[in-house]
Amino acid sequence: MDQYWRGRSATFLIGMIVLAAVYGWLVSYLGLSTGTVLVDGTIGVGLGLYICSHPVSNAIDLLFLDHGIMRHGSNDPHGLAWYGLNLLVMVAGWLVCVIGLTLFLS
Repeated sequence: MDQYWRGRSATFLIGMIVLAAVYGWLVSYLGLSTGTVLVDGTIGVGLGLYICSHPVSNAIDLLFLDHGIMRHGSNDPHGLAWYGLNLLVMVAGWLVCVIGLTLFLS
């Protein structure tokens, strides 16, 4: 079994986007709060970093494990949509981190 199955699965990456959206919805509409500002912010930052870790892992694999970005051409098995999905997950994770950091200020 491939040890990188989670990060290389488009379904898993879409699940990370859904997780980020659910977290954002919980914070904005329901006012998700544990009662402690430090815990609220820590949860947000930790979740955002976890979401960002999968696209970063894929980027490191692209640069080092797959023998560099310059060797990929028209025969790239992932394609532009795969890298776009990774970028979208990265942005979603970054937004969750920002939400978590703003909870420290409230």
